[in-house]
Amino acid sequence: MKGYARKFNDMKLRNKMVWSYMLFFILPFIIVGLFVVQEFRQTALTRATEQAESTVQRVKSRVQEMLGVPVLLANQLSLDTDLEDVATTRYQDVFQVVDAYWSYTKFKVFLDFNSEITRVKVYADNPTLIDNWEFTPLDAKTEQSFWYQSAIGQTGRLGWYYFPSDSRSSSSMLSLVRSVYFQKTRAVGLLQVDVNTNELNAILAQEEPDIVLTDERGVVVASNRSAMMGKKLDEQEWGERLSGLEPGKHELAVGGISSQVIVDALKPENSYNELNIVYVFPLESIMKEANRISVVGFQIISVVFVVALVLIYSICTVLTNRLLKFSKQINKVSMGNFNTELAVDGSDEIGQIKRQFNQMVGSIRELMDEVQASHEQKRQLESKQNEIKLKMLASQINPHFLYNALESIRMKAHLKGEKEISRTVKMLGKLMRKNLELTGKEIELAEEFEIVRCYLEIQKFRHEDRLDYELSLDPSVERAVLLPLLIQPLVENSVVHGLEKAVDGGKVSVRAYREEEWLRVVVEDNGVGMLAAKRESVLRSLADQEASRIGLHNIQHRLLMTYGERSGLTIESEENRGTRISFSIPLEGGKTYASSDDRG
Repeated sequence: MKGYARKFNDMKLRNKMVWSYMLFFILPFIIVGLFVVQEFRQTALTRATEQAESTVQRVKSRVQEMLGVPVLLANQLSLDTDLEDVATTRYQDVFQVVDAYWSYTKFKVFLDFNSEITRVKVYADNPTLIDNWEFTPLDAKTEQSFWYQSAIGQTGRLGWYYFPSDSRSSSSMLSLVRSVYFQKTRAVGLLQVDVNTNELNAILAQEEPDIVLTDERGVVVASNRSAMMGKKLDEQEWGERLSGLEPGKHELAVGGISSQVIVDALKPENSYNELNIVYVFPLESIMKEANRISVVGFQIISVVFVVALVLIYSICTVLTNRLLKFSKQINKVSMGNFNTELAVDGSDEIGQIKRQFNQMVGSIRELMDEVQASHEQKRQLESKQNEIKLKMLASQINPHFLYNALESIRMKAHLKGEKEISRTVKMLGKLMRKNLELTGKEIELAEEFEIVRCYLEIQKFRHEDRLDYELSLDPSVERAVLLPLLIQPLVENSVVHGLEKAVDGGKVSVRAYREEEWLRVVVEDNGVGMLAAKRESVLRSLADQEASRIGLHNIQHRLLMTYGERSGLTIESEENRGTRISFSIPLEGGKTYASSDDRG
């Protein structure tokens, strides 16, 4: 399977689309077409079979109705005493026989009014009878015949047979036979009623396919084909396979032709044997229309297949040619030629891609021009920065000189016993050293608090008892990291704007603690506070994009850019009640705590 997938992936796009079309459109179309044709053929066969069954039932009903006439006659004659007298009387001479025959006219009357019957004949064990084709003395040949033995053995019941006799003609191929009991002589005779085969043939002739009526031995007694009369089925051109078929539907070759055969049994009232209706119709005649439609369907499928194949091949060829042009232009761009422009006709998806590609190449060209310009500016900037670095190296002597001078002052003050001055100078030097060491990277919260403590100690030296402060740092967040100089400017703001203007000074409180997953920093003073209007003005200044001084705006900007909207400054203030400024930064996110490398 992987090998076939690899081969398919290696094929050209055109061939892939053609094969995909054939597999996912033509093949299902052909399968559906074959299924529809097969269903149509099956439906045609089912409909023809239903029609054939209906025909057999119709023929059966009409034949049974016609056979009801000889059945009625046989039942009536079996009880006829006049018939018994004629058949059983022992005659002295021929004249008595003839006179008895002339006196009995019921056969003639019945035949005149019932065309379904061609002859009535009575066999009696009476040697004085003369055979006049109506009354016949019983002889040994007749007595040994199969039909006579069967009828005598089935007392009072009817049998239906074809059997050769001198009275048999083409219009009389089926006879009803039954035994007749003569009460006066306690003898048994036999009644034979010949059915009019012409009328049976007329019933069958109304049906177009071959249909025959046979007795229980398979002899054809009626048919819509006259050549089959009086012969057994296995002697016909249909072949031996039809002989002995059970009632039902059968599909087999009849005369070398695939055919549907329906066999149905017909058993008249009070009969001891059956007649069979055999209906044969070739499947070719049924499937002729279905086959014609199948051929037309396959022709249409073939034409659609060829036309669709040509169209899809043409479309795929045009599409792949356009994509090849596109590929060549992409290769040029990949080699660094951004002055090329893709020329592909059409306003379809590929045309849209062409326009977007040209726009992209143009944008890249513009960006490259901008990058080149930026590189030029950067080069010039680096040149200026190099100049500034030289100046900075020269100017670095000033802070170091100042720091060394402060250290000398501190030592002299310490030697002279001015411990407070010495301690303050030490704090100022430490504060300057911390500021010199800051590089802009995040520092630990404990280090930021140390900077705040140094600043407050210096301010306390200036203001003496007017300034008091309190630092509260939760030990669980000492190692938390944050941007440098976020808290010291807030403390400076409280001292300068909150306490220096207060007559009695005040107190600055700085607290840092954990609040769920956040570090909370609060700078609070009890100084002069602010009016509501002033507070609103300060809040507006925090969002002022033009503000550039290091102060509240700078802190606000750094907090928002680094930690998000939730970390902005919160200012609460009331006049003569003090000011409370706070912010929160997340304790999670990869830079919550200093790494082992940062901690040294």
